[in-house]
Amino acid sequence: MGVFTIGYAIIRTLARGPATIRYPAQPAQVKEKSRGHIQVDISLCIFCRLCERHCVSQAIEIHKEERTWTIDRMRCIICGECVSSCPKDCLFMVPAYHTPVTGPQKDTFYGPPLEKKQEPAG
Repeated sequence: MGVFTIGYAIIRTLARGPATIRYPAQPAQVKEKSRGHIQVDISLCIFCRLCERHCVSQAIEIHKEERTWTIDRMRCIICGECVSSCPKDCLFMVPAYHTPVTGPQKDTFYGPPLEKKQEPAG
């Protein structure tokens, strides 16, 4: 009985084809509620560091003086806490998946330089 059950399972699996897709050769199917990955509109960012404080996996680093915003894609669990905590709505979830990586990947975004205040002459 057991041999016939296993044999039937093997034949059924072979007839259906693979259970997974060959991502990235074939694009992944994006569902309506797919989270995808975090993206930042750096021109709106005020470098307040709220997203860094709310990041449960500590994947975000912000350097206010250097005006850089960095995310470690391997640490990010795509929970969306940073997106909901941003007061300027410069963070958002992109429903497409990020390109696959095999090692650490940090994406750094550079904000526009601060304008120096002119002191009145006199």
